[in-house]
Amino acid sequence: MGIVLLWCGAVGAALFVLVFTVDGLTRPGYRPVYHPVSALSLGRRGRIQVVNFIGCGSLIALGGVGIGWMTAPSVKGVIAAILVVAFGLALVASGWWPMDPMREYPPGTAAGTPKDTSRAHELHDYAGAVVFSTLPAAGLILTWWFAESSMVGWAVYSGVISAILVAVFLKFGSAWEEDHPQTGLIQRLMIIPGWLWLSTVFAWLALA
Repeated sequence: MGIVLLWCGAVGAALFVLVFTVDGLTRPGYRPVYHPVSALSLGRRGRIQVVNFIGCGSLIALGGVGIGWMTAPSVKGVIAAILVVAFGLALVASGWWPMDPMREYPPGTAAGTPKDTSRAHELHDYAGAVVFSTLPAAGLILTWWFAESSMVGWAVYSGVISAILVAVFLKFGSAWEEDHPQTGLIQRLMIIPGWLWLSTVFAWLALA
């Protein structure tokens, strides 16, 4: 059962990246270098990203359960599992409560950030905070677990990814506040390595 759950997580994390990448490159009026991934939940094709958030987030949460299943009775493994489940559920919440239209997307929306935002947008922001804090935290715990298990390569890989996630998240935060023209690119430099690292961890644990 644990192996099946891990493969759910591996597919969910990789599929999330694939869907938003293809959709973002083919969406009229959407600029991947500027617009955040969450903006894909808006507009005529917004349901694609909503389903991506909810579906892949659910698969990742199941994968988190699989991590706990396969690493028990390790306390570190259980903590990492809880963090990954929270990460997946926060992705689900990000799809359930979409961000508001802003910064010229969907097409016809005014530039800049509106002074007042909806309750859904606020909840989306809270969910995003959970997403971008739980993944590096899980990475750090798994770095510790891999090191204690004498898996040096995986420990280094996980530690490097965790550091990248924290550093780029801080950069993304300032870019968002400044309405930087490369905000979307900066966010993708955080999401793509992080989600693909998680997918490989799921797959490795399933095959181990």
